[in-house]
Amino acid sequence: MAAIAQSVGSNKDFQAFLNLSEAVGSDILKTQGAGGNTSAKFGGVMWVKASGTWLSQAKDRDIMVPVEVEPLVAALRNKDPRAEKATDFVVNELNSSGLRPSIETSFHAALQNSVVAHYHCVNAIALSVLKRREQILSERMATVSDLTWATIPYRRPGTPLAREIDAVSGSVPDVLILFNHGIIVGGRDVAEVSDRIRRVSEALACPSRDGGKPDVAALSALAEGSDFQPASDPDSHKTALSKENLQFALGGALYPDHVIFLGPTVGLLPDGQSAAEFVERCIAEGKEVPKLIAVSGKGVLVSKALTPGGLAMARCLAEVVARIPGGEAIEYLTPDDVYELTHWEAEQYRQALDRKTNGR
Repeated sequence: MAAIAQSVGSNKDFQAFLNLSEAVGSDILKTQGAGGNTSAKFGGVMWVKASGTWLSQAKDRDIMVPVEVEPLVAALRNKDPRAEKATDFVVNELNSSGLRPSIETSFHAALQNSVVAHYHCVNAIALSVLKRREQILSERMATVSDLTWATIPYRRPGTPLAREIDAVSGSVPDVLILFNHGIIVGGRDVAEVSDRIRRVSEALACPSRDGGKPDVAALSALAEGSDFQPASDPDSHKTALSKENLQFALGGALYPDHVIFLGPTVGLLPDGQSAAEFVERCIAEGKEVPKLIAVSGKGVLVSKALTPGGLAMARCLAEVVARIPGGEAIEYLTPDDVYELTHWEAEQYRQALDRKTNGR
């Protein structure tokens, strides 16, 4: 911590940043598993969450990586491929964890805010996937009219997204809403960012559409003899307990972590078929076996191979689809978007780290 304190100036400021990171990471409606990232700039060095780590563990583990800001921003603007991983800009003598920075480090560097919190707010996602998102978001954000904000079109995380964000960074926006992705809140210090997160969360809050309790006994019977089991988290079953929730979930991929951790599709178990029979049919037809199978009116079955990070994403999906306003048309990720995510080395690294961390 001594070396860190020398870099950040005030140990108290750095601790406040870690407290904010833990708070954002511990709220399932804001962050799930290894999703989301935070950063704080002290002088020319920015501390940003390491790829594949959990914000909820910010005070318990060494998860922040120091990077040089100006050279990274220059690389991004010059389309230098090194900006993608940002590993060449790590301050190695301060990087005690030896981890590599978040795949979204370049946009943190491009933003002029001293403190930045990016997280996968389920309410923001539920509104940002709508075809009418511009209108609805404008109505919601009018309740916090003193905050400056902008929307960012969907781009693959990494440098494609960072360049879109860099294009608006000069106006130093307080809030950025990323279509089919999440939200970014920035400010001069931790207190300002914390207050803005609270206010924006209230502005974007959507009621959760619940359909009752899961039928765990029926799900267990349907899972017998397969590599699936009922989700242990009761709220994860919301995906299948409402017809509208299920319709939204089955329509396609909604956001990056949906694709990365759960796969591009959600399965639907036909009446009278067991999970084992469903898997056999997928294999016979040359289809990828989904990691989450919905059973309409009963709940969801999840692959036993899912790590805790994957299980957190199953909960995220349930919370998102339960908050999408009824009757709205959706802008799902395109097949090209899905392909780009599933063939991206940075995400393969994050998944490998997730498996390693959880002993899989």
